[in-house]
Amino acid sequence: MTDRGEEVAGDVRDTDVVALAGALRKAVRGEVGFDVTARALVTMDASNYRRVPLGVVAPRDADDVAAVLEVCRERGVPVVARGGGTSIAGQATGTGVVLDFTRHMTALVELDPGSRTAVVQPGLVLDRLQEAAAPHGLRFGPDPSTHSRCTLGGMIGNNSCGSHSVAWGTTADSVRELSVITARGRRLRLGQGWAGAPDGLRELAEGELARLRTGFPDLPRRISGYALDALLPEKGADVARSFCGSEGTLGILTEAVVRLVDSPRARALAVLAYADESAAAEAAAGLLPLGPLTVEGMAADLVPAGAGLPAGGAWLFVETGGETAAEARARAEEIVRAADVVDSLVVTDPAAQRSLWRIREDAAGTATRMPDGTEAWPGWEDCAVPPARLGGYLREFRALLAAHQLRGTPYGHFGDGCIHVRVDFDLLTEAGVGRFRRFSEELADLVVAHGGSLSGEHGDGQARAELLPRMYGADMVGLFERAKAMWDPDDLLNPGMLVRPARLDENLRFSVLPRRPVDVAFAYPADGGDFRAAVRRCVGVAKCRTTTVSGPAVMCPSFRATGEEEHSTRGRARLLHEMLAGDLVTDGWRSPEVLGALDLCLSCKGCRSDCPAGVDMATYKAEFLHHHYADRRRPAAHHSMGRLPEWLRWASRARLAPLLNTLAATRPLAGLGKHLAGIASERDIPRLAPQTFTGWWRKRKTATPGAGGSPAGGTGDHPAPTPTPASNPGDLVVLWPDTFTEHLAPSVGQAAVRVLEAAGLRVALPPTLLPRKGTIGDGGTRPAAALLTARRARVCCGLTYVSTGQLDRARTVLRRTLDLMEPVLRAGVPVVVLEPSCAAALRTDLPELLPDDPRAARLSAAVLTFAETLERHAPHWTPPAVDRPVAGQTHCHQHAVLGDAPDRRLRAAAGLTGELSGGCCGLAGNFGFEKGHFEVSRACAEDRLLPSVRQASEDTVILADGFSCRTQLDQLAGVRGRHLAEVLAEALDRADGER
Repeated sequence: MTDRGEEVAGDVRDTDVVALAGALRKAVRGEVGFDVTARALVTMDASNYRRVPLGVVAPRDADDVAAVLEVCRERGVPVVARGGGTSIAGQATGTGVVLDFTRHMTALVELDPGSRTAVVQPGLVLDRLQEAAAPHGLRFGPDPSTHSRCTLGGMIGNNSCGSHSVAWGTTADSVRELSVITARGRRLRLGQGWAGAPDGLRELAEGELARLRTGFPDLPRRISGYALDALLPEKGADVARSFCGSEGTLGILTEAVVRLVDSPRARALAVLAYADESAAAEAAAGLLPLGPLTVEGMAADLVPAGAGLPAGGAWLFVETGGETAAEARARAEEIVRAADVVDSLVVTDPAAQRSLWRIREDAAGTATRMPDGTEAWPGWEDCAVPPARLGGYLREFRALLAAHQLRGTPYGHFGDGCIHVRVDFDLLTEAGVGRFRRFSEELADLVVAHGGSLSGEHGDGQARAELLPRMYGADMVGLFERAKAMWDPDDLLNPGMLVRPARLDENLRFSVLPRRPVDVAFAYPADGGDFRAAVRRCVGVAKCRTTTVSGPAVMCPSFRATGEEEHSTRGRARLLHEMLAGDLVTDGWRSPEVLGALDLCLSCKGCRSDCPAGVDMATYKAEFLHHHYADRRRPAAHHSMGRLPEWLRWASRARLAPLLNTLAATRPLAGLGKHLAGIASERDIPRLAPQTFTGWWRKRKTATPGAGGSPAGGTGDHPAPTPTPASNPGDLVVLWPDTFTEHLAPSVGQAAVRVLEAAGLRVALPPTLLPRKGTIGDGGTRPAAALLTARRARVCCGLTYVSTGQLDRARTVLRRTLDLMEPVLRAGVPVVVLEPSCAAALRTDLPELLPDDPRAARLSAAVLTFAETLERHAPHWTPPAVDRPVAGQTHCHQHAVLGDAPDRRLRAAAGLTGELSGGCCGLAGNFGFEKGHFEVSRACAEDRLLPSVRQASEDTVILADGFSCRTQLDQLAGVRGRHLAEVLAEALDRADGER
């Protein structure tokens, strides 16, 4: 028997693709993409499924949509409407032409506070509507956790809900009128009283009134199937409402009139702790009569350590509203009194509330990994039961998981009886896929037995449509098919969804991946060394597509700069997935499509922390460049900037800094040099310091000789400072002379020495003598003999080699560094790294490139930031009072890898007030200097950094610990940014001068 999915695929393969693309380009004003990249970016949504389309069209208006439908209808080509691509059931994928509404049809056409309505285009992101409505005290009620990137069209297509549905219902409850175009080109305006109904739909409904009145379960989150009961006369014969949740199978939405609701002036959040999730689930329904805005549930296995929740095994997040903060708090406290809880917490501070809600919103990504790192997948992401039956259902659900030897982590909308869960299905093997099918069938029966809906929010798609007969029976499903025929008699709109569906275990996105791991350079410890698993981390929740970010968030600066899916973390992950699959992207590691997408990746590492699934695109980019340029000619920038430590050491040894600075200041010569080096012509070449940091250190030692601070008892070359006078000398620390501090900003290193010593610490530099045989102090080589044969070398974190994908060279450099650092590691001395990008490289890239060298893990663990060093090793030291506001930016690598909590505490102790911005400066090491990157680099800086500096008062201290950040500020804003060490050292000098 041939399934519907195979029939569609066969039809598509018979299409004359060149003729189709040509006809579309003639017919529409929007972009038409039939190239590999355009298609690869939309093969998947946030589900388990994958379909390769023929092409993608970004329509500019309704006329473009009509033109696409006409061209495709003439050729029998399916059409799929796509918004943010965050659907979890596969309904945003297709084999024909995909309509991408996120590029042009994104307007808020009108907002009328008087009527509390808004007119929106389908590609408008929900948060943009919320921002426009907020000044009027209004909001759109439904708010999925993907609110920062999901579109109104997608929400209408799926009948999305979100955490506030207990107060404001589903998207269907917020829709007044819809403008749609049918596959045969009819333009309809849908509304109540049969407005816009296609021919035959009224007769169909009026002939099945009894079935429509009795065939649908009565529960708040019934999303599955077509909402034909909205056509009942007692429900206003609401064609617009019946269209909601149809997943693009009935018509293409081009405009919507939606209702807005009053937004509470103040909110409070009651966090209720319970022993386990069943107890929380059983309590949820009892809170509904108190009128909460949300009743959300989570268990401990989804909550990160240190989240600040009250003690318990599961929690309900119950939000309340009021005209005043006191009223909102009073309602929250009433909730607490009414709830039988283990513990509780009422939060009224908006920032603290946002922090807690972020845990809940990120669950769609964090749930993709079990606590032991095992992968988990959607598939039964959002089934719903009557809220009063949720506790019993969850217990039976857990028992069914156990019976199939599966694990899952339920969370979600407990107040609506809707549960999200990712399950550790094995979707890579035939046996695992078979278990997935059996579990799905049995769970469908369990949901139905509890009076539930297979989908409570995300739609049926391919994941559940096959099982709809178990919920509705064959006759009701037959009625769905008849309704589909009234709207779309040719079955061109999103075929294989809802009616005549593809099987739930077909088109799995994992099936096309290679069966064996690919050879890679990095260890990928969180993914078992498997690059396929690393790429699979991207489940498509698309947090990287957020166009505005707040607080310390970084991801994804290149997407915010260009607005192109290709330059989002998800887009790049999709191309890497297709590269591994090999049937669309066919050149493997040599792929120009993947190279093009990765070209604008800043390697900011923001996704490593901000992506809820933990995608690390900076590492994936380095891996790809390593393979792509193997035995091939590299770009000039890889040689000029990728090998920067070598060039700068050579210039230092040859004493060429003055000459090079002169040449760089001579415009014609500088222009020629930049051209040859692959450097953007818009950039100024930073000046080399006339004296290196270690040169200053040696002179300082000669001028003030004293007891050494060597961590290896004097072996190797350890220039030592004069210790701070004290009855009990402080801890010894080794200060890392990174390339930027050494050659370009030695004042940062000098300031750090000043502060560290003032805090009572003894400072030393790393060894610089590398034995040719054996190791100094290894017990097998006489130290004197070893010193005679040793050669000079410098430590290096390998950052510039990693960022340009020169991983073989990076490993060589890092092994040499480990050889040099052996005495330090044996002595257990902490290593202070001032440049955040270098510290991040030592923390993460080093052990992941040299996983079999135990010294790599030891050095990684020894690395401390400047603030961490003072906090851990000089805890009783009081920094000088600066007492000034600050602006600037937290380094993106610090945010993503190192954390900045110690920095915040150090700034507070010094009286430095205010917050640093998030985001990325846009220079990002070599990125912003490379030819062709200047405009994107500047756009990234304009996103967060430059506005924060322009808005600063004259007495504001501009902080930027990274050399790239300081260079960007200097070159784009004419502002001098300073490392925190420089600010504190200056304050120390000032205090000394006042004594």
